[in-house]
Amino acid sequence: MTYRIGGNLAGSTRPAGFTVVTLAYVLAGLAAWAVVAALDSHGLLLTLYADLAATFVVFAASMLVANASLYDPYWSVAPAVIVIAWVSSTPPLTGRQVAVLALVLIWSIRLTTNWALSWRGLSHEDWRYVQLRDQRRPGVPWWLINLVGIQLMPTLVVFAGLLAVWPATTVTGRPWNVLDIAAVVVTAGAILLETTADRQLHRFAGDPANRGAIIDRGLWRHSRHPNYLGEITFWWGMWLFGLAAAPDWWWTIIGPVTMVLLFTFVSVPMMDRRSLIRRPAYAEHMRRVPALLPRPSGFRSGG
Repeated sequence: MTYRIGGNLAGSTRPAGFTVVTLAYVLAGLAAWAVVAALDSHGLLLTLYADLAATFVVFAASMLVANASLYDPYWSVAPAVIVIAWVSSTPPLTGRQVAVLALVLIWSIRLTTNWALSWRGLSHEDWRYVQLRDQRRPGVPWWLINLVGIQLMPTLVVFAGLLAVWPATTVTGRPWNVLDIAAVVVTAGAILLETTADRQLHRFAGDPANRGAIIDRGLWRHSRHPNYLGEITFWWGMWLFGLAAAPDWWWTIIGPVTMVLLFTFVSVPMMDRRSLIRRPAYAEHMRRVPALLPRPSGFRSGG
């Protein structure tokens, strides 16, 4: 049986697709709320259970409409909801909580908007999911890959990143300090880096003269994936906030380290392989331009 992206709704309009996404996320939110209301557990564990419940609802919706991209905005929407809930549980607001909340909301709105501008509707599914479905081993059901690889794994990775945000938003005994200042600088810089990279990429891709070409200007001159570098750096900033609030929570470094591993060993290789197939000259580009961290010499010589 041929898989048809979007199923019976493949021919629906783009607004109809966003309506389906919105409905799925409302139901996911209700499922998360039901878990919180029904269970009596530590706040961090309770958040995890609610997060997983919401993920299963989005997964079910993605299978119902035959489009795994319904999960895509979850990466940026769920953290904002979680941080709002955590901050609301410990009034009155501290300067650290305000800073974390503001930065997370800016990051969330920007990243979600970026997804919304690029998603064309229920007939449009991220190319990585199409590749995973087409290249899966015989006998491995698509629903399992969708659930574990596309939805559960990112949910757990993001939750690992949020571990440091828990003390940053719920531990209020330590006053604002130099680590908070460093966290603001790192996190705001990460958002600016990611935003600039995305704008440069969209401007480049939108110019018909660049069709088939490789972007090697602006930030992309020094890093093959500056947008990924910005995303990774954002989570290091969140960890610094957690360290400022509760130094004994240093172990939450597993969050940003997990992000580094995800992008280094999964996201970057997938993007590079795709670019190599579509643009033969990309092999030379890979030799000249590092994947994530720019070479200091590159800035001196590249201008």
